[in-house]
Amino acid sequence: MDIKEYIESGILELYVAGALSEIESKEVYDLMLKHPEILDEVLKIEASIMSLSQAVSPRDSKYIYSLIKEKLGLGGSDSKVISLKEPRTINWFNYSGWAASILLAGGLIWALVQNNELKTQITKADTDIEFLETQIENANSDLKEANNFIATLRDRNIITVPLDGQAVYPEAYAKVYWDKATNSIFLDAQGLPDPPPGKVYQVWSLKLDPLTPTSLGVIDTFTTDNNKIFVINNPNESEAFGITLEPEGGSESPTLEQLYTLGVVSNNASS
Repeated sequence: MDIKEYIESGILELYVAGALSEIESKEVYDLMLKHPEILDEVLKIEASIMSLSQAVSPRDSKYIYSLIKEKLGLGGSDSKVISLKEPRTINWFNYSGWAASILLAGGLIWALVQNNELKTQITKADTDIEFLETQIENANSDLKEANNFIATLRDRNIITVPLDGQAVYPEAYAKVYWDKATNSIFLDAQGLPDPPPGKVYQVWSLKLDPLTPTSLGVIDTFTTDNNKIFVINNPNESEAFGITLEPEGGSESPTLEQLYTLGVVSNNASS
């Protein structure tokens, strides 16, 4: 359908004037709901007609009074017999058409506003649902992680390595639960403070003689992780574990001046 051609056909003017049949009016109404251009054109036609009617309506009371006197033949001093004419019949059907079109336009505007508000409410509801689903997913993930951690603690083959605070932050502490069967560790880092902006904690596996550090990676999610328990892959024959504070992205070798915790694997545990 060519919207421009439809608008220029003149049917909208007939619709506003109430000159269409009920079926034709309904067709125009349906098209107004589907095409904002048609609704806009109808509103423009109504506005133009209202402006025109106001412009041609005389408002000067003196002018109206003079016009009445002239029509009644009272302009001079002589009295005249006034012939009564049959009153003109008012076509109320046409006026009702105008009123109906104005009410329809107002109803359409109200419907559009309500529709936009409903869409906003639906969008907000969808956002709230997505947020709740994310919260539930995170909670399920935390529960699964907690269950895995508890199972690890109960495994008697797990090697527990306490990591004590060092000179840079003596109050720090952490603990490593090393599962050599799966080449992984559970790091409980609850005793570490939040790193400053631009810094991250980096975990190291250490061989002691000679001192050989191997990076196990950085903890990018330390600040946002609530339980501060991290699962880290460790295929190394570790003799100790350490945690240093490094620039974002980590370092190739540990910054010993920023060594926060250090723990040595006991001989009994490593044998």
